[in-house]
Amino acid sequence: MKFFIILLITSVLFGNTVSEGGEMIEKATFAGGCFWCMEPSFEILEGVTEVVAGYTGGHEDNPSYEEVSSGKTGHLEAVQITYDTSIIKYSELLDVFWKSIDPTDDAGQFADEGSQYKTAIFYHDDKQKQLAEESKNKLQESGKFNKPIVTSIIKATRFYEAEGYHQNYYKTNPVRYGAYKEGSGRAKYLEKMWKNDKVKSRPENMKNKLTPLQYKVTQECGTEPPFKNEYWDNERDGIYVDIVSGEPLFLSSDKFNSGTGWPSFTKSLDPGNIVEKEDRSLFIKRIEVKGKKSDSHLGHVFEDGLAPTGRRYCINSASLRFIPKEDLKKEGYGEYNKFFKK
Repeated sequence: MKFFIILLITSVLFGNTVSEGGEMIEKATFAGGCFWCMEPSFEILEGVTEVVAGYTGGHEDNPSYEEVSSGKTGHLEAVQITYDTSIIKYSELLDVFWKSIDPTDDAGQFADEGSQYKTAIFYHDDKQKQLAEESKNKLQESGKFNKPIVTSIIKATRFYEAEGYHQNYYKTNPVRYGAYKEGSGRAKYLEKMWKNDKVKSRPENMKNKLTPLQYKVTQECGTEPPFKNEYWDNERDGIYVDIVSGEPLFLSSDKFNSGTGWPSFTKSLDPGNIVEKEDRSLFIKRIEVKGKKSDSHLGHVFEDGLAPTGRRYCINSASLRFIPKEDLKKEGYGEYNKFFKK
């Protein structure tokens, strides 16, 4: 309690910045339409310690999702970000925000229309307000958009945390989240607008979310030892997903014993979730396999596999997470149960 009071007094005296264990902690609040789609881009950033989905800017206390969705409470769906200013700047968060939305849409965002889905930057102090206005003006003057930037810049008011099932939805329900982001038109729009200037995660931040081996393999293109990895001899029914993004990659029914000591597959579950690119790092030509959304190194593909494809996707266990068939629905991958029905 004492520590909380000290933090509260410090916040009142010095504005949005609170010193906590030597770190300079601040809050940033952004509304960008559906808050499911706003969490991932910020959570991967080094220096961001928490991203919470919620509601703000309205006139009712403790609103529910149903009440906000009606558009009658005046709240916007938003995310509130806690970050360390000694590691990441507010201007960098603004840059990520602009690249996560359509700032010219005055009706909402993509398939979601209504005041609750409009875009806004909720500033917590005068410094944030100034940076937000400068950033908006710079974007308007850049000529990137042929329509006016309509995103509002508003003084932050009380932020209400959304219901638990909305938090980290892209992790708890990755398949449904992916389908929504694609179906709403957001993914296609952002790819078109920012394909040459994508928001990328900082690999250093992955060190907090991956084991040392997983980090070395996925972020530094490492290779784990053969026969001494988690899935090389796994024979259970299920699917293998990207350890970083959660995207479905391979079916257990396409896995075979190649004798190499690494998990091997004849084909990918969804070719749209992987990228194949030429690799000459060992002075020989190989084809590297990477996760499309995570940009993580998975392994390599060779032309010495089994029928019907004749290919061998040689994949590191450290880049995968296995989900057994009995857990598919619980983990948000229920649609893949069809592959295991007899």
